[in-house]
Formats: sequence, structure tokens, C-alpha cells
Amino acid sequence: MSQGDGHKAGGRPIAAVELRISQYLRAGVLLSAAVILLGLALFLILGDSGYPGRTFPARLPDIGQGLLQLKPYAIILTGLLLLIMTPVFRVGISIFVFLKEKDYLYACISLLVFLILVVSFLLGKA
Repeated sequence: MSQGDGHKAGGRPIAAVELRISQYLRAGVLLSAAVILLGLALFLILGDSGYPGRTFPARLPDIGQGLLQLKPYAIILTGLLLLIMTPVFRVGISIFVFLKEKDYLYACISLLVFLILVVSFLLGKA
């Protein structure tokens, strides 16, 4: 567990771990923004979402299939999914960080939050 000086009991600074996680979060946000902008550019160039009328993919397999076909709306949705998954990834990484620090209380709390997120995605019929 952390001490008052910002270091773990084992000696490696917690700030280094937090810095690495923040870099992953930043990379996830930038990647999702790039994917969304790519989909938006394709939409503006083609003038079409890739789907007939006002329909759009609502399930992950449909989004994946549209992504493989380079449909602009599916690319935009993929970027949005990446943006949603970025903090979920952070919670998943936190589980391992807390286990490495032997902080089992926070590891269990992070695991519970992670499971709640996964269950909410599954119940949301994504």
C-alpha cells in the first residue's frame, strides 16, 4: 500500500504506474478520436452512412461487419466503442496494479467494478 511520500512499500513510485496508465488513457482517447474522424471523413466524402434510410447497426457483430466493409457509420460507432472501453481498460489494469502492490482490498473493489461494467454491457444487449 502507498506511503505518504508517493511510493509503494516495495520502492517503485506509484506516480510511475499512474503516469503509464494516464498515457494509455490518452492513447485510447486519441485513437478513438482518429477512428471517429476517419468515419466522419468517409461520411462526408461518400455522402452516405453505408446503411439504407435511417437504419444503423445496433449490435456488436453488425458493427464489426460494417467496419470490415468500411461503412462510415460503423467506423464512427467503432470509435465511440473505443472511447467507452478506454476507462474500462483502466479499471482492468488497476486490478493488476493493486494485486502487484498486494493491496487486496482495492484489487477486490476494482474487480467488482470491472464485473459490474461487463455485466452492464452484456445486459445492454450490445
